[in-house]
Amino acid sequence: MDRRQFLCTSGAAALSAPFLSSKAFAAPAASGDANLDAVFERIFQEQVRTFPGFATSLGLDKGKLAPLRAKLDVRPVQRARAEEIARTNKFIGWLEAVPEAGLSESAKLNREVVIWDLKTGNVGPERFDISNPQSPYVISQQDGAYFSRPDFLHSTHPIDTKSDAEAYLSRLAQFATELDNETAEQKRQAARGYLAPGWSLDLALKQMRELRAPAADQSTMAESVASRAAAKKIPGEWRERAAKIVADQVYPALDRQIAAIAALRPTTPAGDGVWRVPNGDAVYAAALAEATTTNYSADEIHQIGLQQVAEISAELDKILRSAGLTSGTVGERLTAFNQMPEQLYPNTDTGRAQLIDDLNAGVNAMYAKLPQAFATLPKQPLEIRRVPPEIQDGASNGYYRQATLDGSRPAIYFINLKSTADWPKYTLPSLTYHEGVPGHHLQLSIAQLSKDLPMLRRIAFYSAYGEGWALYAEQLADELGGYKGNERAGYLQSFLFRAERLIVDTGMNHKKWTREQAIEHMIATTGFARGRAQREIERYCASPGQACSYKIGHLAWLRAREEAKRTLGSKFDIRQFHEILREGAMPLSILERRIRERTAAQMAG
Repeated sequence: MDRRQFLCTSGAAALSAPFLSSKAFAAPAASGDANLDAVFERIFQEQVRTFPGFATSLGLDKGKLAPLRAKLDVRPVQRARAEEIARTNKFIGWLEAVPEAGLSESAKLNREVVIWDLKTGNVGPERFDISNPQSPYVISQQDGAYFSRPDFLHSTHPIDTKSDAEAYLSRLAQFATELDNETAEQKRQAARGYLAPGWSLDLALKQMRELRAPAADQSTMAESVASRAAAKKIPGEWRERAAKIVADQVYPALDRQIAAIAALRPTTPAGDGVWRVPNGDAVYAAALAEATTTNYSADEIHQIGLQQVAEISAELDKILRSAGLTSGTVGERLTAFNQMPEQLYPNTDTGRAQLIDDLNAGVNAMYAKLPQAFATLPKQPLEIRRVPPEIQDGASNGYYRQATLDGSRPAIYFINLKSTADWPKYTLPSLTYHEGVPGHHLQLSIAQLSKDLPMLRRIAFYSAYGEGWALYAEQLADELGGYKGNERAGYLQSFLFRAERLIVDTGMNHKKWTREQAIEHMIATTGFARGRAQREIERYCASPGQACSYKIGHLAWLRAREEAKRTLGSKFDIRQFHEILREGAMPLSILERRIRERTAAQMAG
């Protein structure tokens, strides 16, 4: 799942018209809680107006905020960064001015988590003059407006009325400005030594040229507004008008970006990991700290990965032997298993449709099991869709997009179906439990609809917490009987994959492994198809550190659960343990402390 930086870079949107209440908790409020709520409200109001795209993603660009639907953040990047540093420091000052004395325990938690998030979010801009340590490059195979904006316009921007279609055209024109802003910023950053690896730029150029290839009236950007307006019977020459914007504004800006990246391509520093950029070791340390919300060093994480791979491989060995696969390493036997014809869907549109149908069936089956482990269940619907083909070369293998707060758009779980060979049937249940239920969809939906949280915390995402939960959810699905037959091998392979990430991410970004070395290591360890392994490794080069959050987070969730079990003994109730989700996402150190506090309260009766 690729979901980062809600508060500081995407902008925490939390208002509709009238503004949503920021009443923080159902628990008894202390005298200072109202002051803190007022600060959260001020942050809400300022952030939502600064980041209109995020307001749309949550369905909050309505009523008095409806004009936001026609806007994007088109400030020049360097100016925007300076303004956001100042804005974030201002928010921190507001919150620190609210003394802890006089706050309820729940309000203290809210204050602590949001301050941590804001301070962490300023590390990249203030210390390194980049957007984020986990996103050090302006443009890569998965970074840049060229990659994300067309999908946003199609999948997130609604078209239900004529004004929506007009707003789409307004944003389409602003997309050209975004492209030019990023082209200028990439030139500036390249002069500083911050330029993605050569192969990454090659992939980005390929995807830009594919976006640019159709005639303007046949582009995905013109097709989206035309087809959706027609479906809603909204009269107007939408295709023609969109095509003119694409031809006169978007394509020329895209041409300028293509030319700039092609010219910069020969100048990029050698190597693949983030060590290759100025202060690369410090950038990577900051990326790990942000991604894992811990103080583990790169060497410590590498060793954890080696230990976890050894332990999980031993478990997989037993399952594979029982399935008659006895020859070769675990990775070699998984490779053989992946290639068995009965495990593969046809690499056709029909095969892809069947794969998605099967994923939906798996989600529905797990929904029936959830009451065994959860007192609070998600209410938002979940759709499963294919990653748009025009960005599948650079996109991750799967990711989740939250529903709007008002339910006007469902949550979406995207799966990359460039090749169905990447998804042997026995591997899919664990992916579904990770991205759907009881994984991301359940965790994020519970937080999003919580009446006990201020909106800033309902929509926040911390990779170690969220991805750790999703990996924990794969294990919980096993405990609920969610895997049949060889599907448990897929679940353990998923764990092996996340443990392997600790090795290859630190290997490339700290130990200076090459991309090819990391790909071969992942294939040998996990048995993944080469295309899938290659996309993963390339992602870790463009997003250093983020891949380490999964297994580190999973281990923290397990550690906290086992400690609660030992302490509570017969009083332990898994349904009550999972109610911690209602307190929202938080750094791992705070999570483990909060679970201890909840456990102590339960022991006290």
